[in-house]
Amino acid sequence: MGTAPKNLYVVLLAGGSGTRLWPSSRKKLPKQFTKIFGRQTLFQQTIHRVKMLVPLSRVLIITNYDYVDDIKRQEPELTNKNIIAEPEKKNTAMAMGVAAAYIYHQNPEAVIINLATDHLISNDNLYKETLLEAANFAFKTNNLVSVGLVPEFPHTGLGYIKAGKKVKSEGKIAIYQVDSFKEKPDLETARKFIKSGNYYWNANNYVWTAKSILDEFKVLAPDLYQNINKIFGQIDTKEEKATLKREYHLAKEESIDYAISEKTKKLYVLPGKFGWNDIGDWKVVYELLNKDKEGNSVATHGKRGGFVSLDTKNCLVQTEDQLIATIGINNLIIIDTQDALLICQKDRAQDIKKLVNLLKEKKLDEYL
Repeated sequence: MGTAPKNLYVVLLAGGSGTRLWPSSRKKLPKQFTKIFGRQTLFQQTIHRVKMLVPLSRVLIITNYDYVDDIKRQEPELTNKNIIAEPEKKNTAMAMGVAAAYIYHQNPEAVIINLATDHLISNDNLYKETLLEAANFAFKTNNLVSVGLVPEFPHTGLGYIKAGKKVKSEGKIAIYQVDSFKEKPDLETARKFIKSGNYYWNANNYVWTAKSILDEFKVLAPDLYQNINKIFGQIDTKEEKATLKREYHLAKEESIDYAISEKTKKLYVLPGKFGWNDIGDWKVVYELLNKDKEGNSVATHGKRGGFVSLDTKNCLVQTEDQLIATIGINNLIIIDTQDALLICQKDRAQDIKKLVNLLKEKKLDEYL
């Protein structure tokens, strides 16, 4: 890329609860910190990819204070200097704005790649190439870039970015002006989006210079900018933590899309086609995992767990230290953890969020 290596930073957003992947994903340990795929957690997989872009000294993780110990445990090389512990959840606008302020404090010339820690990527090399292309464009033009995902099917659970005029790109990957943002569509509308060929999934993968995004906050989201600027003024002082707590409490809860992306005239979209998935529910997990000749996907995350079956087909089974035995079942999800067991029909996977809400109503907080 055109920027000097010292100018590239990565911000990792590591909040969220992942309620549709209960009981493996909990408020106290959300999906990015659990071993849903293989021996590494989604967070550890993300760190592995990030090391292809920058050293860990230029990685900043913004997360809930409850997860700081989990982050250090899963990547011991990370220190307190790498982590901003949010005192309250205030959505992605505040998270990305505050992270940009901290990085700008370190390096006013910084280019920032913002990534989630709960996404699955299948082509790491193309992922790296795409993000560096976006960073190069952001650095050279002082514009904002969204890496939109080339849609693989008419997804109704994601927002879409409509691409407008194509702009010149010196690299292999085309870049377009953003025409508009579209909310989560119904199935018929999603099919029209796919057919048109100029819509991309919005996965909140943003790339910008620290200065450009802070300038946009100042103009487009002045209330949030005031909160962020007050925090910026106290970085590395005795008042830093107190100011962070106060300004988070006073700040609006807004998404980056609502606060900035839908209003700015400086946003461009770069199509990404590197095998992306946001792991929205257990049915998606089943579809992504390898299966045996009966169509069953089985994973054991403990030392003693196992699975034995008769006439069992098309099921997702995950266990820690229990033996699970089944007879004559089909299309079920069975997730066994140390203190909870989930059994549901595969096509009802989205309803797990309702089940979690039911646990809240019944005040079964120890299972959340």
